[in-house]
Amino acid sequence: MLVYLALSSHGFGHAARQAAVLSALHALHPQWRLVVSSAVDPAFLNLVFHGMPVEQRPVRWDVGMVQSDALSCNQAATLSALDQLERSLPGSLDQEVAWIEAQGLPVVVLGDIPPAIARMAHRLDAPLVWMGNFGWDDIYRDQGEAFAKWVDQARCAYSTGDLLLRMPFHLLMAWGIPEQPVGLVAARPRPLPRPLKEHLLQEEHELVLVGFGGLGVSIAPQCFAQWPEHHFLLPTPPNPAVSNALAAVDNLTLLPEGVRPLDVMPYCQRLLGKPGFSTFAEALSTGTGLHVVERAGFSEAAALMTGLCSHGFHRLISRSGFDQGAWELDLPLIPPLADPLPLDGAQAAALQISHLVRMRLGV
Repeated sequence: MLVYLALSSHGFGHAARQAAVLSALHALHPQWRLVVSSAVDPAFLNLVFHGMPVEQRPVRWDVGMVQSDALSCNQAATLSALDQLERSLPGSLDQEVAWIEAQGLPVVVLGDIPPAIARMAHRLDAPLVWMGNFGWDDIYRDQGEAFAKWVDQARCAYSTGDLLLRMPFHLLMAWGIPEQPVGLVAARPRPLPRPLKEHLLQEEHELVLVGFGGLGVSIAPQCFAQWPEHHFLLPTPPNPAVSNALAAVDNLTLLPEGVRPLDVMPYCQRLLGKPGFSTFAEALSTGTGLHVVERAGFSEAAALMTGLCSHGFHRLISRSGFDQGAWELDLPLIPPLADPLPLDGAQAAALQISHLVRMRLGV
C-alpha cells in the first residue's frame, strides 16, 4: 500500500501537522509505504518526519500566498506565481503519475491542501482525502476579483475528494463531499539534548518561546532587553548576521539544530508568535499560553483567533506593539471562554484514512 501525501509549500505548518498524522498512520500500518511530496525545505521535512520511513518527492503543488515574512502577503507576486505554477504543473503531474504507477501498489492520495493534487488522484483513479482547516478557495475569495479564477478552480478540485477531515479553527470549506471533524493535530515533544535541558531547568526567569514559522519575522534585539525578567527561546535564524546579533542578547537562547519549537514548549510558560494552526495546536496540547501578533490579509487568522479565544489562554498583540517590544508578558493570560479541544486529531485522522482505504481498496 502506497500513501502519497501532497503538502502545501506555503510555510511549515502543513508539514508539521501531517507529520503527526503519518506517525499515527504508521503505527496502525507499519508495512505501508509513506511518501511526502512538497517543495518545503527538505531539511525541515527531515526534522519533523524524523524516525519515520518517509520517502520525499520534491514537487511544488501550490503557491498559497507569497509572503515577505510571516505576517505579510503580496497579492501581485502571488498571482504571478500562480500563473507560473499552472505552466509547470502538467510536467509535474506526468512525472508523479508515472512514478506512482511504476511502484505497482494500490495508492491513496492525501492532500493538505493543494488543489492540483485532485488531477493526479483522478488520473490514478485513487481515493483522495483532504485534511486541513481551510482551502485555498477560502483564502483567495477574500483577495479580490483578480483571484476569482483561482477560487473557482480550487473549489472545483476540492469537490472531487472522497473525504474531508476537517480540523479545528476552520473556514467554510463548502465542497459538498463527505467529511469528518477531528480534534487538534499535533506531534509529541521529543527529549531535549542534555545540555539544553539542564540549561532550561536551571533558568530562574520565566521562559518564553518566540516562533513565527518558516518565514520568520524581523525582531529588533533591543526588544528582548525590555523584558529582563524573562528568558527567550528562539529557533536559530538561517541568516548568519541575524543569528550572530541575536546570540549576543543576554536573555535569549537560540535553539540548536535538530530541536523543534514543540520540543521546548513543555518548559515554557508562554509563546510569542503569529496565528498559525500548528503553532496553536502544539501550544494548546502542551499547555503553553499564547501571545499572538495580529495578522492582516489572510482570512485563516480570524478563525484561528476566534478559536483561541474560545479554547486557549492568550493575549492579543498589535503589530505596532510587537515591533516596539510591547509584548504584555507582565500581564495575566486571558482565560478561554469554552472547554479545551480534544487532542486526538492525528489518531482520529489516521483511523479515518485506514477505514477509507479498507472500504475503497480492500487493503
